[in-house]
Amino acid sequence: MENITLNTIITGFAQMSGWEITAALMGVAYILLASKESQWCWPFAFFSTIIYTVLFWEGQLPMQALLNFYYIGMAVYGYWLWRKHGKTEGTLAITSWGWPKNLAFIAIGLIISAAATYYLTINNQSQSPTLDAYTTVFAVMNTWLMAKKILQNWLYWVIIDAAAVVLYVETSYYATAALFVLNTILAIAGYISWVKLHKQKAV
Repeated sequence: MENITLNTIITGFAQMSGWEITAALMGVAYILLASKESQWCWPFAFFSTIIYTVLFWEGQLPMQALLNFYYIGMAVYGYWLWRKHGKTEGTLAITSWGWPKNLAFIAIGLIISAAATYYLTINNQSQSPTLDAYTTVFAVMNTWLMAKKILQNWLYWVIIDAAAVVLYVETSYYATAALFVLNTILAIAGYISWVKLHKQKAV
């Protein structure tokens, strides 16, 4: 791991591309709109992830590139799903998972992540194989929870985004690391917002 100093971070911000800044800002818009259950979060996600797919592929983070390629499709699916239910009287409701489903979700994620880490390590295909694998696998799984409006998706995002901060600092994507610090905070706010919405609709 590169020795990270304040000067390194400042230099990284100075050298980062306009594309990374644009993708990061659209990522913020996505989280803010998603926390309000707005279907317009998905177009921001779509364009942000197109940019990140290219950036991460060029930066030798293949799992992150594949993750963002997956996000492109999920953005289309999420928009379609939320818009479809928004046109009907019964909108797609926020639902909460019990412990059995959450434990199964975590167990499956850990098994797949361990396998992906092993593959990346023996093939030397990532700058940070463990973080690259675990954040990618759980983000892929958790995006489906977001699209289905499973309440606990926000709690998983808190952990995933916090781990992603470390990954992006290690690999010198400082604007994206800053975005994921904000995303971690917004995920907490999103969970609180959805808890309130869930309780209101349950009454």
